[in-house]
Amino acid sequence: MKILVITNLYPPHEIGGYEIRCRDVCQRLESYGHEIHVLTSNHQVADRADTPEAAVYRQLLLGGMYGYPWLPIRQLYTLEKHNHATLRRTLESVRPDLIHVWNMGGLSKSLLLRLEQSGVPVVYDVSDHWIANSLRNDAWLSWWNKPGSLARAVTRRMLGILGIRRVLERATPTASWESLEFQHIYFCSAFMRDLSATNHPCVAHGSVIHCGIDTAAFTVKQDYSGFAKLLWVGRLAADKDPLTAIRALAAAHRAGLTNLTLDLYGHGAPAFVTLVKAEIAAHGLTAHAHLKLATAAAMRGLYAEYDALLFTSNWGEPFALTPLEAMAAGLPVITSLDGGQAELARPGRNCLVAAVANPDLYAARLTELAATPQLRASLAATALAEVRQRFDIEPISRQIESFLLTALTP
Repeated sequence: MKILVITNLYPPHEIGGYEIRCRDVCQRLESYGHEIHVLTSNHQVADRADTPEAAVYRQLLLGGMYGYPWLPIRQLYTLEKHNHATLRRTLESVRPDLIHVWNMGGLSKSLLLRLEQSGVPVVYDVSDHWIANSLRNDAWLSWWNKPGSLARAVTRRMLGILGIRRVLERATPTASWESLEFQHIYFCSAFMRDLSATNHPCVAHGSVIHCGIDTAAFTVKQDYSGFAKLLWVGRLAADKDPLTAIRALAAAHRAGLTNLTLDLYGHGAPAFVTLVKAEIAAHGLTAHAHLKLATAAAMRGLYAEYDALLFTSNWGEPFALTPLEAMAAGLPVITSLDGGQAELARPGRNCLVAAVANPDLYAARLTELAATPQLRASLAATALAEVRQRFDIEPISRQIESFLLTALTP
């Protein structure tokens, strides 16, 4: 099967774990004998080597995300026209048996209209909020289909009367997102499917295939006798909420656990990094909480050096990879039930559960772990076994392959 993958970002120029997951699945599908081509954006991440790949085409343009501006309508048309011309050339060159759409944040959603009209089966893998939140807010399609200002309505009407809209349609579709069918679609969690269906009921039929990770790639923790080193991993941003982790450390210190330290791994906007540093200083934790950086590959060996992971995300995580990775390293996890995490967490069995933006509750869970080595070891052992059995990238990729093959059946 020849598969054309379409996604906004692709390693080594990834922002987070979902792009890495896309790459990992693509590599496994290729190892199963399928021919994979990837059409993605030209976004670059500084200091990342861009090794030329024959079947990865970094030619699409982004807008309105990842630092790219929102464009006025004339400039937006130029971007849309470029992306559609790129898609047409790629379809003609690759001639895929199937199109596999992944993350669409920052990409032209009008591309989906052309894909669904191409005559090639389209399968959607949805692991973020782009259907739930941004499909109806796509700048180009919104300009043509939302009421907007009086000036916009008049301009749009005149373009229709003069036949200009029909001419523009040849380069980039202007039809409503309501015409999309999403016939073949699966989500990374039931939470993400149900949330997406609130605005787009046509996706309520979607299947669920949870995210997977390469569990064999992680160094596994062996010693649970001590409890001192805490870990937080993620983007330094409000939605990942490292401030709650810092405040939880402060609360644990007040409760007498003054030996605890916290390392926070992640990049962030300079203003938010400054805020994080100020929060550490405000609690008198400069000797106990530290900001660090590591590549995704390096993290696989680092998890096992810690005694617990604090997962504090508060934005409706589709299905977070960080707790999976910690569990694959045999690390006890304290998590909220934010978003899709409820589909992973079994409180008291494979993790301990706190609550979003509740540092005192995280601190209480730290006290539980600090008091009971047997609990730390039991949680870690159960989580490790479950992640290997249910969330390893190999069986997950086989589920995805089966879904793709089903989409080829008339």
